[in-house]
Amino acid sequence: MRKTILGIVFVVGLIVPALAQKAEIEAVNAKWTEFFNKGDFAGVASLYTSDATAFPPGSAMVQGGAAIGAMWKSMAEKVSDPKLTTLDVKSFGPSAAREIGTFSLKTKAPSPQELTGKYVVVWEKVGNDWKLAADIWNDGK
Repeated sequence: MRKTILGIVFVVGLIVPALAQKAEIEAVNAKWTEFFNKGDFAGVASLYTSDATAFPPGSAMVQGGAAIGAMWKSMAEKVSDPKLTTLDVKSFGPSAAREIGTFSLKTKAPSPQELTGKYVVVWEKVGNDWKLAADIWNDGK
């Protein structure tokens, strides 16, 4: 009986931090969306690690928070209204995690279209804050 209780405590001890990480990451995603919609690309950049890398589809890698902020500013000229949906967060310990999700955006064309896709983010805890360390996305489901 004692082993069973210890086993349950151990499993709960693993699940609770993972759920907290997911909630914290979703909160950063909400901040990212808020900054993007406000046109605050310095704010967007602040959510990435200083040595982060973004992997935009069909383009070269973009490295560093400032360059990533500039990349998103450029993209905002063509798209708007991003929506992010976290599907899964896998903890890699207290200071790293992997997120899988989907997104949608609207084009700024004369006849706007909705674009959908998927993404993977590697998150790193810097101090008390979760930051995007690697960000890759593409269209399609």
